[in-house]
Amino acid sequence: MTGRPYVLLSCAMSIDGYIDDATTERLLLSNDDDLDRVDATRAGCDAIMVGAATVRRDDPRLLVRSERRRAERVARGLAPSPVKVTVTGSGDLDPAARFFTAGDGAKLVYCPSGVVDKAREQVGAVATVVDAGEPVTPEAVVADLAGRGVSRLMVEGGGSVHCQFLTAGLADELHLVVAPFFVGDRRAPRFVGDGRFPWHPGRRARVVEVRQIGDVVLTRYALSDRCLA
Repeated sequence: MTGRPYVLLSCAMSIDGYIDDATTERLLLSNDDDLDRVDATRAGCDAIMVGAATVRRDDPRLLVRSERRRAERVARGLAPSPVKVTVTGSGDLDPAARFFTAGDGAKLVYCPSGVVDKAREQVGAVATVVDAGEPVTPEAVVADLAGRGVSRLMVEGGGSVHCQFLTAGLADELHLVVAPFFVGDRRAPRFVGDGRFPWHPGRRARVVEVRQIGDVVLTRYALSDRCLA
């Protein structure tokens, strides 16, 4: 696609590749210094995306936390935090979730044509619901975001959303943080599931940075020629 947003995927996982455990409590995989790095990355983006399952499970706010970074965005003529984006196949979303209630910026909900009415009934008062066709594809979402002026998109998960962007070849950069422990429970969600990925033993992704941040390790991968070291 030409003219699509630059797509940056961000994920933290355990040594054995899990992004959460199987309990109802959220598993903390990062640390304060790395969360500040993520905040700086958010501040440099136009939109942040998570899947509807992440909205329901983690109830994220998806805001820039640093007052200084929010002020810098406002000084550049931007909203304090990026546009919030989610994708739902069922239209089942709670308007009281912090995705919708935290922050004054725009919220976009992409869904299949068949559930548009349901989604608008549930969250139409607090978000813009977009008919993304049947089925919803990453290509359709990024094309619509480009038309809304989004030039840099940060995708924060979960695993299904990451897998869709990766297998579609729509990711330009991956920030992968590894926490120093194992989860060891096949019931827990993994970073990505099965799929045909553009990066394989015959076409390796390019590593542009490896950095220890406290007790976690960040590896930045270039997944397209658009990614600069």
